[in-house]
Amino acid sequence: MFSHVMLGASDLEKSRKFYDALLGALDIKPGFTDPKNRTFWRHGGNTFAITAPINGEPACHGNGSTIGFAATSPEQARAAHAAGVAAGGTDCEDAPGWRGEQGAGGMYLAYLRDPDGNKVCLLHRPPKAA
Repeated sequence: MFSHVMLGASDLEKSRKFYDALLGALDIKPGFTDPKNRTFWRHGGNTFAITAPINGEPACHGNGSTIGFAATSPEQARAAHAAGVAAGGTDCEDAPGWRGEQGAGGMYLAYLRDPDGNKVCLLHRPPKAA
């Protein structure tokens, strides 16, 4: 459905370091910056990017918006959350943990905000039992 997700960033270097740390904990290689100073991360056929807004206005977060990244395990979600907080992110919402029944339709979620206030979610959804 999506070709890519791109967010505006006020401090591109700070945001690149944040996303390199957070996405690196999800086994995603560091982003690459193109000649237009946009940074891209590619993984599993998906693209995530940051850029300075092209209209010259300051970057701002979307109220009610969340960008979700898949984690392979609760441990990976926790590690990515911790890496993001250590790299300038801010913890938000409830503490990382299971929502719903663990395993049976439940999800492990960890929320934080990036340096520009965009809400990010690390999500692990266990495989359904056969």
